[in-house]
Amino acid sequence: MKAPYSWLTEWVKIPWGAPELGTRLTMAGIEMEALTLAAPPFSGVVVAEILAAEPHPQADKLRVCRVSTGSGPPLQIVCGASNARAGLKSALASVGAHLPGDLAIKAAKLWGVESQGMLASAKELGLAEASSGILELPPDAPLGRSLREYLDLDEAVLDLNVTPNRGDVLSILGVAREVAALAGTKVTGPGIARASAGHAERFPVKLEAPAACPRFAGCILRGVDNRAAVPLWMRERLRRAGVRSISPVVDVTNYVMLELGQPMHAYDLRKLKGGIRVRLARDGEHVMLLDGKTIEAQSDMLLITDAERAVGLAGVMGGLHTAVSAETSDVFLESAYFAPNAVLGRARRLGLQTDASQRFERGVDFALQGRAIERAIALLAPIAGGTAGPIEVTDSAAHLPKRPPVTLRRKQLGRLLGASLPDDRVQHTLEGLEMQTTPRADGWEVTPPSYRFDIAIEADLIEEVARIVGFEAIPEADALEPQRFRPLPEERPAEESMLAVLAQRGYQEAITYAFVDPALQERLFPDRPALALSNPIASDLSVMRVSLWPGLLRAALENQHRQQDRIRLFEHGTRFQIDGASTREIDTLAAVVSGARLPEQWGVPKEMRGAADFYDAKSDLEALFTATGQAESFKFEAGSHSALHTGRAARVLRCGREVGWIGELHPILVQALDFTYPPVLFELDVDSALAVKRPAYQEISRFPQVRRDLAVVVDESVTLSTLAERVTLAASNLLRGLRIFDVYRGPGLEHGRKSVALGLIFQDISRTLTDDDVERIMASVVADLREKLNARIRE
Repeated sequence: MKAPYSWLTEWVKIPWGAPELGTRLTMAGIEMEALTLAAPPFSGVVVAEILAAEPHPQADKLRVCRVSTGSGPPLQIVCGASNARAGLKSALASVGAHLPGDLAIKAAKLWGVESQGMLASAKELGLAEASSGILELPPDAPLGRSLREYLDLDEAVLDLNVTPNRGDVLSILGVAREVAALAGTKVTGPGIARASAGHAERFPVKLEAPAACPRFAGCILRGVDNRAAVPLWMRERLRRAGVRSISPVVDVTNYVMLELGQPMHAYDLRKLKGGIRVRLARDGEHVMLLDGKTIEAQSDMLLITDAERAVGLAGVMGGLHTAVSAETSDVFLESAYFAPNAVLGRARRLGLQTDASQRFERGVDFALQGRAIERAIALLAPIAGGTAGPIEVTDSAAHLPKRPPVTLRRKQLGRLLGASLPDDRVQHTLEGLEMQTTPRADGWEVTPPSYRFDIAIEADLIEEVARIVGFEAIPEADALEPQRFRPLPEERPAEESMLAVLAQRGYQEAITYAFVDPALQERLFPDRPALALSNPIASDLSVMRVSLWPGLLRAALENQHRQQDRIRLFEHGTRFQIDGASTREIDTLAAVVSGARLPEQWGVPKEMRGAADFYDAKSDLEALFTATGQAESFKFEAGSHSALHTGRAARVLRCGREVGWIGELHPILVQALDFTYPPVLFELDVDSALAVKRPAYQEISRFPQVRRDLAVVVDESVTLSTLAERVTLAASNLLRGLRIFDVYRGPGLEHGRKSVALGLIFQDISRTLTDDDVERIMASVVADLREKLNARIRE
């Protein structure tokens, strides 16, 4: 919502400048995202008048103009605009002027004719995205005056981020109400008088879906000149609020929408057949909208129809067949109230987002429709003339929203705020928000105004008091009640310590959306069904994630595109797994590793900074497993995964149960996503993978350890974890440690075999082990390895 400062001052007296106003609105819950000027910087542009415009002797499309600035001799300007004509006042950028885009104006010769400046268009001045000619100013524009001063182009424009529950603030009037409440003043605004009807014609309206449209106001205007020039002040206000000027009728309806918050629509009366009917669509019914697209309406969509066809999608966009044009002289103005539930999501379902739908979805003041038409007539008559008939309001009182009173208890207000406020201050604050208050013994009975759809319960009123009084005005106080902390289950790891392990190893935490690109997720997990969003914010964020990998890969790509050559990202979040008819949320930890193994540094040789691989990420995982206190319970088992490189992927097992995956991204995906280095990914189910075994007391032996080294030759297919598992099972409980200190392949060994050197450490808690004890255990280990793994002892 863009609110020009001068427009606000028409409705309320503002005791602060624009920056201070933005800060106060932000503290009151209406965030100011930006504070900009009404136009980009430019200098040296003044109001000038074209005294004469003659054809260029050497170029048919150019004209040689004599231009006066009100002082000094006229200037000769060569201009190619089709609207350059004698008597027109326009914007002259004289020699030495600087325009947006670093354009400096210099004297020049165009086809042999000297030009002493440039007559500027709105686009060249940054006042429009496109323009068909030079800027046209009113006849009373003062010659020689700086254009920035004349049009007040240094005016501040507040860009406000309005929360979804505050649809009433999507208007100048709504913002003015907030300012009045904060400043303790009253909303005044321009007077809107009910004009007397110039004729008695009425257009019939029938509400066939009164629950969806309980009120519809209309008025017939005849003799409108829709070719008339829209005043510069209105065009400028619309532009500063982010709306393009089109024609008198359309501009006035847009102006009223921005000013009062009531969307309006204008029909060419001659194109309407019979009366207006507001009804739900029939399946398969088609409507051609103003943007030229034909949509197929669904049965829950509300349509505006005449006797022959649908002429608009209610609350979203009007139809093309009955749109006003330059030839339109008779207009039917519409100002309706559509229930939010009847409009919510319909526009987005069709790939549309309009100013009207944005307001109707959040709730429009249901008492505003007649007033909006009165304001539109008052604005349009001086511009385009015409005669207005009576304003006809068709409504269904039983279906209009109700505003039941809400009880505010003094005790509850003090409990939630943590401070006691005087009764008169509370009542003054609520009345400043145009709420009706009735004092009671324990507090107040408060009736919200018709435009406040967000006030329904006591907590809403307490929030209103807090934000208007000011959070900074509420004193800090220690809680009077004891704090009770829920116990952390013994086996559940503390999140801070779990994430600190990865942070200490060079990772940075990422937070990505829980909804992801369906195309990317389908490529990573083609066999996993995903939960689709019924109302996504974007087409590439339309399904819930079945893994944290899609978001992390997108984040890694964004970093790579910004010249980051070493990426370590992790995320702790929820993924969503569909189990039959239900969806299960799984607490998950995932990470992506890409780029150099070590940071660039003079003490690290270049060959040691190669790209990180599977084993670098595996070592990070093992650091996490060590923190569980049961590192020996984990095992990596080669496996096949749709997203990972075959032969460079492994299941992560804990006590034989799958708890995660690790591996290098599949080469096809690396190429498709345009990664410089193949990323390595891992993902764990937090509850099962990182459950902690708390340390327990164990007596330390006073007796010496005994170590025996053993070199065994096994098949290449035998993994080190399998070998260690067999040794542990075959040895007695006297085995205190097992170290693998060498792996050899080469001369002296059969093809497809490898030699593994093991260090076995034995110790007893009650005595010193003898050589016989140790030899007996070693013999048992050797026998088991020969039988189970086809191993032989290497001498």
